[in-house]
Amino acid sequence: MTAGHAHKLYRHGDSAVHALPAHCKLAAAFAFVLIVVSTPREALWAFAAYAAVLVAVGALARVPAGYALRRMLIEVPFVAFAVLLPFVAEGERVTVLGLSLSESGLWGAWNVLAKGTLGVAASVLLAATTPLDALLTGLQRLRLPAQLCQIASFMVRYGDVLADELRRMRIARLSRGFEARGPRQWSVLAKSAGALFIRAYERGERVHLAMLSRGYDGTMPTLPLTGGAGATRAEWVRSAALPLTALAICLLGWTL
Repeated sequence: MTAGHAHKLYRHGDSAVHALPAHCKLAAAFAFVLIVVSTPREALWAFAAYAAVLVAVGALARVPAGYALRRMLIEVPFVAFAVLLPFVAEGERVTVLGLSLSESGLWGAWNVLAKGTLGVAASVLLAATTPLDALLTGLQRLRLPAQLCQIASFMVRYGDVLADELRRMRIARLSRGFEARGPRQWSVLAKSAGALFIRAYERGERVHLAMLSRGYDGTMPTLPLTGGAGATRAEWVRSAALPLTALAICLLGWTL
């Protein structure tokens, strides 16, 4: 269970960003997101500066723009929510392109879009430059509770297993002539979701029993901590460049 496991977001490379220890990059990305969230939404230029900083990091890591943008599509549901805010929010109304929109809703939509997009972009760059086993090791180094590390490890390792189970169920439906063409077929999809849940639960029980039979006592063997004794001072300094630059932008955003 502690073996390496490649994930689809990781992009192999030998850049300076790839070479940084995982726990340094995790701390830097977390601090960057906190600083972005703390920035006043009215400081429009600050968010442009944050985006420029992330573009520079992506260029340094040699992560193609198209590669990162495709993986940022996970943000689409939040974009849809933000688009609705100006229409449903209360407060003073303004007219934009013939539409009556809430001023507070427009600011709220901008706030969600700007900060959410920057957070997703930072996460995509982190995942693209850090292998999965290194991320889990980095969480250990940052003293994340062992139970949470175990949950994250199992979630990642069995995500592909459940996805494959879902694919087999889809093939079984198609082989029987099923096609989801409208609400009348939703009941079948709901039953499929229930069957997938039961199968996942039963698989989890079998895995747990297998672990108990091998001496599992509530703690997993410690993941091998790569990188020797940890990060050097120079590596921490290089990792801190991103949040420190963001902090300077945030302070300017509050003062200007």
